[in-house]
Amino acid sequence: MNQANDVRRALAVLFARVVLGLIFFQAGVWKVFVLTPAGHARRWFLPFSDTFLPVWSLWAMGVTIPFVELAGGFLVLVGLWTTTGLAMLGAVLCVVTFGHLLHEPLYALHEHVIPRLALTVLLLALPRHWDRWSLDAWRTGARRAAGAQARIAVEAQGGGGGPERR
Repeated sequence: MNQANDVRRALAVLFARVVLGLIFFQAGVWKVFVLTPAGHARRWFLPFSDTFLPVWSLWAMGVTIPFVELAGGFLVLVGLWTTTGLAMLGAVLCVVTFGHLLHEPLYALHEHVIPRLALTVLLLALPRHWDRWSLDAWRTGARRAAGAQARIAVEAQGGGGGPERR
């Protein structure tokens, strides 16, 4: 029964991680390779030049966010440095929320931001060891296995340093 629950938890994390990763990765692909970062800045950020924000900051954020979405989405999608990827995506969501609310104080965040934020927060809150099918899990498992093999090899050569050497 416990093993079945472990699989269910791992599947829950996998599905949440892959869906969130795909949402941001695909947005990043489109913004970087189709719309272009400059086009993204012109379309979504320069309309805020009528606010107190300096135009240079609008350009900086407008051309940077597509790459952050692309990289962060990829990291979350494959489960590599997942916490870093989630932090990147969370930062994008904070910027997007700020911008939407700056122009429209009653912006309907539930249509765009809240679902992505919910998956981001969920994945950050769940224990990392539940994410069994990720590159992070493979890396830590490989590291643990290599460490265990090294300890076995040292002990086999008589250099274990355990109580028997005293």
